[in-house]
Amino acid sequence: MTTGENLATLLPSAARSQFRAGLRRPTSGYSAGYAQANLLALPREQAFDMLLFAQRNPKSCPVLGVLEPGQLSSTLLGGGDIRTDIAAYRVYRDGELVDEPSDVVEYWRDDLVAFLIGCSFTFEAPLVEAGIPIQHQLQGVNVPMYRTAVRCESAGSLSGPMVVSMRPLPPERISDAVRITSRYPGVHGAPVHIGDPRQLGISDLQAPDFGDAVEVPAGWLPVFWACGVTPQAAVMESRPELAISHAPGHMLITDLPNASLQVP
Repeated sequence: MTTGENLATLLPSAARSQFRAGLRRPTSGYSAGYAQANLLALPREQAFDMLLFAQRNPKSCPVLGVLEPGQLSSTLLGGGDIRTDIAAYRVYRDGELVDEPSDVVEYWRDDLVAFLIGCSFTFEAPLVEAGIPIQHQLQGVNVPMYRTAVRCESAGSLSGPMVVSMRPLPPERISDAVRITSRYPGVHGAPVHIGDPRQLGISDLQAPDFGDAVEVPAGWLPVFWACGVTPQAAVMESRPELAISHAPGHMLITDLPNASLQVP
């Protein structure tokens, strides 16, 4: 069995080959030092709306790259295939989830535009290096993600709520976590909220909308980051004819070094 340490040292191309072969598991802790990405693919007719949605909501939707219609690979996944190289996918028709396959070859169309959006898993390695505990890794579950009452700015046919990921932290390490993650604006940057989840419209931390619940140790505070599942929430609300995404927590591991996303 691959250990957490081995996952962290696995090269992105090797990780993608495992997923291409059918491995299905959350990617938190994989390939330390390389960026992970969310996927949302939409028909060409909705592509401008998605680009505008991302531009208007950069905290939730920091774009790392865009694959044009018919394009299946890029420098972000050298030698790879966007239809097969993610740990798990979701397929939506008219806003309804219809499948969660291991690859989307049978669903892919030549008119799909694939957006690769920054993921907060990217900055987990620097947090771990600083001695900041990541509870979903320690508890062996997927990160919890929640729809909020905060509305994104709409763009054309797309509208929806902001989704956030949550990591509980000891109060004395929160300022360190803010400082570290603020240096990675391309993968959501600093937290959007610390403390009372009710201020975001989240009524129960043990009932996430995506991912798994984590135990919050006594005295620790929930810390919330904008999340790249936000476009999926927009798909559910806006109901385009077809949308293909990653399954939440099951990301594309890219060849993009973390260091290239770090700002001083």
